[in-house]
Amino acid sequence: MKSQHRGSLSFIDVAVVDVLAGDGGNGCVSFRREKYVPRGGPDGGDGGRGGSIVVRADLHLSTLIDYKYRRIVRADRGEHGRGKNQHGRNGNGTVVRVPVGTVVKDASTGEVIVDLVRTPEVIVARGGRGGRGNAAFATSIDRAPRRRDQGEPGERRRIILEVKLIADVGIVGAPNVGKSSILRKLTKARPKIGDYPFTTLSPNLGVLRLGSRDIVLADIPGLIEGAHLGKGLGLGFLRHIERTKVLLLLLDAGAASPKAALKTLRGELSLYGRGLRDKPYVVAINKADLLPPEEKKRLQGECPGILVSAVTGYGLRPLVKAISDLLAQGEEGDHDGMGKGS
Repeated sequence: MKSQHRGSLSFIDVAVVDVLAGDGGNGCVSFRREKYVPRGGPDGGDGGRGGSIVVRADLHLSTLIDYKYRRIVRADRGEHGRGKNQHGRNGNGTVVRVPVGTVVKDASTGEVIVDLVRTPEVIVARGGRGGRGNAAFATSIDRAPRRRDQGEPGERRRIILEVKLIADVGIVGAPNVGKSSILRKLTKARPKIGDYPFTTLSPNLGVLRLGSRDIVLADIPGLIEGAHLGKGLGLGFLRHIERTKVLLLLLDAGAASPKAALKTLRGELSLYGRGLRDKPYVVAINKADLLPPEEKKRLQGECPGILVSAVTGYGLRPLVKAISDLLAQGEEGDHDGMGKGS
């Protein structure tokens, strides 16, 4: 099984940004004055439109690190109109580049502006329209108008950017069950691992290549009971598995009761909501290398699942096949050690 990794050095998945579009330029009051042209008419030009701010999905980005400290994004204002019917130049717009899969929300209402999964870009703040110069107000009655328009102000709003990873499989489990170790074994991803809880502090991605097919796996920080209420680290990252097609529920063979751990895990996913409860899933029990043969049989009878070992590689082939089959089947069918949320 060949594999590859994609990721980033610093994972920032939420950012709050104030976007300030450019104001429109003011119209100009001017009259034509030339030596041999008496009573020259009005020739004040219009102001230019202010620049807009666009949020654009970029395939080459995986984090919002650029907006960790850059909290204000501005676009240029339009130039003012000038005499001789010269219109002001439009202001340059600004592009906010974000990872594909970013959700853009209005901070004041919480309303989702756009989900950048299928939509490549969206204008989040429009530039103000330029004001009209006095040449635009000339009529047969008023041939020398001294009126002009001020440029309109550009839109200003505060937006929230939230990255939701796009992966095929979400690896979910309690702290220290070996999620990152499984990811390392199946892919070339190199997440930090350790024999203490909450080793994983941010999601990790790895790509498992099966023939000509790539399967993207996401490992999120460990879930503990009460994660849906904000306990531990899981709540902040559960959104990253909202888009996954299949969940890999990973248990610890050395736990006092893997069956109870599975119930807790399923309960947290259900309480979080947003469709996680209904996602197809595969159950795997890690650290099987620590169990004697008779204990393996007892454990499988108590808690159906695929026994695996991230250390020795035991059971990984059946696990990969189960994941691949479930991805191919979509949400249809229930199997031993696999199932659809209920």
